[in-house]
Amino acid sequence: MRALMTAGLIWLMGSLALVQAQEAAPYREGTHYVALPSPASTEEPDKIEVAELFWYGCGHCFNLDPLIREWKKDLPEDVHFREVPALFGGPWNLHGQLFYTLESLGKLEETHQVVFNAMHREGKRLASEEEMIALLQPHGITEEEFRKTWRSFGVRSKMDQAGRLARSYRATGVPTLIVNGKYRIEGAMAGSLEEMLKVAEYLVEQERQQM
Repeated sequence: MRALMTAGLIWLMGSLALVQAQEAAPYREGTHYVALPSPASTEEPDKIEVAELFWYGCGHCFNLDPLIREWKKDLPEDVHFREVPALFGGPWNLHGQLFYTLESLGKLEETHQVVFNAMHREGKRLASEEEMIALLQPHGITEEEFRKTWRSFGVRSKMDQAGRLARSYRATGVPTLIVNGKYRIEGAMAGSLEEMLKVAEYLVEQERQQM
């Protein structure tokens, strides 16, 4: 009987500790983020990855971009950030191809915000190669190199990879953050764009402790 009471007490204490830990956690699975059923691949396996699934035509992505740029400045050495264009068809794919073209040309850092501003502040649709070329020529990108890179095998390969990643993320909208290929954070669940980054930081710390 004494052994049974001792076992029951240990179980009760363990249960209370678990409840207290859950109550103490600022963010909860199923409420603020979703655990993916199968981990998605990451770019640098030896680091904790935070990926942003985005679309240049998305107003919320446009508003998140300056927050991301500030947030990235203070990232620890063990955290890797990457951007993944969402390829949901039509203009989404077109602008995803634009992203990878700029990346392949080594011009992404310089022109990423330029594209966002063109669409959301200047009202440009960037629905054709001609529109994109006209926008990018002042930034040292010639029509010839743009068209060549746009049709390159490297860009097509990156597009294929982005499509596979989006399916692995099981995302249906943007912006979405994915932490270490395991957790999906959506604005509606987090509550705000700023809160998305706080949830990401929380999950990064959980991954760091596990590693």
